[in-house]
Amino acid sequence: MSAIEIDNISKIFNAGSGNQVVALTDIDLSIASGEFVSLIGPSGCGKSTLLRLIANLLEPTDGNIVVNGKSPKQARLDQDYGMAFQQSGLFEWRTVAKNIELPLELKGWDKAKRHERAMEMLELVKLADFAGHYPWQLSGGMQQRVAIARALAVHPSLLLMDEPFGALDEMTREHMQSELLSICRRTGSSVVFVTHSIPEAVYLSNRVVVMSPRPGRITKIVNVSIEGERSDATRDNDAFFRGITAVREALRGVEMSDHVRGIEDR
Repeated sequence: MSAIEIDNISKIFNAGSGNQVVALTDIDLSIASGEFVSLIGPSGCGKSTLLRLIANLLEPTDGNIVVNGKSPKQARLDQDYGMAFQQSGLFEWRTVAKNIELPLELKGWDKAKRHERAMEMLELVKLADFAGHYPWQLSGGMQQRVAIARALAVHPSLLLMDEPFGALDEMTREHMQSELLSICRRTGSSVVFVTHSIPEAVYLSNRVVVMSPRPGRITKIVNVSIEGERSDATRDNDAFFRGITAVREALRGVEMSDHVRGIEDR
């Protein structure tokens, strides 16, 4: 069964008003179970909007989305997915462990099981020694690892991530990319990942979905063919550079076609 099926999705904000915005149009995409797919494109192209439609944080104007064989709303109610954003979104007054326990509390788990799962997740992101710390006592990279641990606490089959490493320095970012792939290998989660970074998209993904400027549409899907597990050595791999070139050319093609369209419209 596919993790996600997106069929002819469109999203219009403020439909029928003077400030109407067509954010997405004619989006078709199928994501397999266990697949890592990145969304990339110019700012404002609707990447985050598409992620929020999958998560049932927004409703589509047209079209249909199926998540794990269910409606997005039912998948949300069943906590079939975890979410992580550019900002960790941790509660400063809760310890690291208590932040991770939050979705389990909402799900009605008892205290002992919540604590056990939180410690399991902290071991996974290599932060077990910081369970009793508060978010403000951690570095930005460590906070993001806690946010990922919280997103994974209910063992979701799907992880939705909106530029979770965007605010990190380059070395921390690369380390977090490797950590994320390691976690996904161990959990088998499917991932939809929004990014502006071409190397990040290629390093992480099985496929990179290239989107056009608003109204966002899918212009090309680049298959990333890198053999074996991704590691630091991958960044020196010829296949890695070929993937970067393919995504860059796809993005450049979008920019060029929009430029030509603008000239023709004059």
